[in-house]
Amino acid sequence: MKKSGIILLAALMLAPFKVLAQPDPNFHIYICIGQSNMEGNPRPEQMDKENVSPRFVTMNAVDYPDSKMGEWRTAVPPLARPNTGLTPADYFGRTMVQNMPEDVKIGVVMVAVAGCSIDLFDKDKCEEYIPKQADWMKNICNAYGGNPYNRLIELCKKAQQDGVIKGILLHQGETNTNDPQWPANVKKVYDDILSDLGLEAGSIPLLSGEVVPADQRGVCADHNKVMATLPETLPQAMVVPAYGCEAGRDHLHFNVKGSRELGRRYAARMLGYLGY
Repeated sequence: MKKSGIILLAALMLAPFKVLAQPDPNFHIYICIGQSNMEGNPRPEQMDKENVSPRFVTMNAVDYPDSKMGEWRTAVPPLARPNTGLTPADYFGRTMVQNMPEDVKIGVVMVAVAGCSIDLFDKDKCEEYIPKQADWMKNICNAYGGNPYNRLIELCKKAQQDGVIKGILLHQGETNTNDPQWPANVKKVYDDILSDLGLEAGSIPLLSGEVVPADQRGVCADHNKVMATLPETLPQAMVVPAYGCEAGRDHLHFNVKGSRELGRRYAARMLGYLGY
């Protein structure tokens, strides 16, 4: 047999093994969705860009100057898009890798849009919701291909080829302050995500971070009372407290210290859930 034929035969023999490759059970992936506090409002400081473990990675939801959409990279902020800020997901991931076995890797897949209602992540409402919004929000949605929910599912399916989805991190609610339907709407988004990703219903937790609280004179602090009822509608939900997390001057967004602390608290809730 000619050398070229041997090479072709070897390639054909190896091909099935590539197709049958399984996701790494020690690669834990978390879906991150929400509005501006999840997107990241405060500018990262130098300390936030240093010493990020290679075990903490993020999948780009848009193109970055040095990496493309759908690629994994070490989770150096900003995580949402190139022009966004520090998000609770930054210190969630850092804290998770610090407190889990060294063979465990943490990945985040983030799609977040400043100012958005929970309706943006409802696949049955988003196409009607987006055209009614301000141009700046439409531009953010356009960065996600015009449909942030579809981009989220596309990326998560790609991520599932590499690892296992372990939970959803939500930081949203300011735009829906005092909306009694918010818990039910969150549950629908949760149910849709699991269904579209082929995950068993109710199989993963949803961690919902409080908005800037009353002790920080949060302008939307009343929504935390609505959020407290979320586990009644969605038993898989865990509320992450934000008391003491520092706010920025607008009392709508967390500052860098507040974002770091809130991220650590997301991790504490998840670590507790996992038994650590």
